[in-house]
Amino acid sequence: MEGKKSECSDNSFTSVMTLTKMRVPHVPQRYVLPPSQRPNPMLDLTSTLPVIDLSALNHPSQRSLTLDQIQRACKELGFFQVVNHGIPLSIMNDALAAATEFFNLSLEEKMPLLSDNVHNPVRYGTSLNHASDKVHYWRDFIKHYSHPISDWIHLWPSNPPSYKDKMGNYAEAVQVLQKQLMEVILETLGLNFGNLHNEIEEGNQLMAINCYPACPEPDLTLGMPPHSDYGTLTILQQSGPGLQLQDNNKNWLSVPFIEGAFIVQLGDQIEVMSNGKYKSVVHQVTLSAEKKRLSIASLHSLPLNKKIGPAPELVDEQHPASYNEFSFRDFLDYISSNNIEDRRFIDSIKKSA
Repeated sequence: MEGKKSECSDNSFTSVMTLTKMRVPHVPQRYVLPPSQRPNPMLDLTSTLPVIDLSALNHPSQRSLTLDQIQRACKELGFFQVVNHGIPLSIMNDALAAATEFFNLSLEEKMPLLSDNVHNPVRYGTSLNHASDKVHYWRDFIKHYSHPISDWIHLWPSNPPSYKDKMGNYAEAVQVLQKQLMEVILETLGLNFGNLHNEIEEGNQLMAINCYPACPEPDLTLGMPPHSDYGTLTILQQSGPGLQLQDNNKNWLSVPFIEGAFIVQLGDQIEVMSNGKYKSVVHQVTLSAEKKRLSIASLHSLPLNKKIGPAPELVDEQHPASYNEFSFRDFLDYISSNNIEDRRFIDSIKKSA
């Protein structure tokens, strides 16, 4: 692909799937995190995290209570899971099957898509950015833009043959769900969905399909480091447990696996739009010694160059604007030259008190 950097075509690239096929008995040194950054194996798994039945929004007697549940989840965690969301389990399972087939391809078949250029519309890679990461992460991924699907699907992988069809059906279904969720979340903030309708309709959808193979020493490394997502919402499907989120007290909570549920995570654009009333959720990915885990994250944001700042309705003398304006392009430029492990993007746009 055009814009591909030379680092990606040399012999330094080793995918995690390649290491898995080699049956390495230990995690290579480049994956070993400093002790303070390693996952906590003694984590309490008993915490209950919000699961919201979206079908209740269609029942007048239950709608108000459901909106309250969503508002509380957005304020306290920036996270909730949804069930009865209207997307058939068959579409969800087909997307996971297509992802499995893609990652099972030989490295040679995936290499034409390899890139560390964050602006590329389709890119395969490993870690966060294998060319620049100081410590590598136990993850292979394929990322591609997906909305409107007619603009992008011809660039998606042609192998496996069913990939475009299965992942395309999934991406379109999640795009519809995202609009429903955005309308509800803006309602809980007292904001008018109509004012942002065009920006949401014309916004970006980036599919990040992640493969976290079984890891021989999962206590030494992570699949993804602590970070928050840049956009409005991330809607995620996972094939098993491994995702952790950070609560307001900086405690890590493990997200349970619920078949057929979607994980909804608030991103930086919602935090800024809400003027800090809602927070983007910091999350990381832990690994298993026995099981491979797949996740399909649909990352939604307002259009590439759309500047977003605190909503005027949420700014007054008691609540001055806490963030500078930013766009998705600003975020891409930031991660091209900064390490998100050192400083979150949203911290770079916070106004000093």
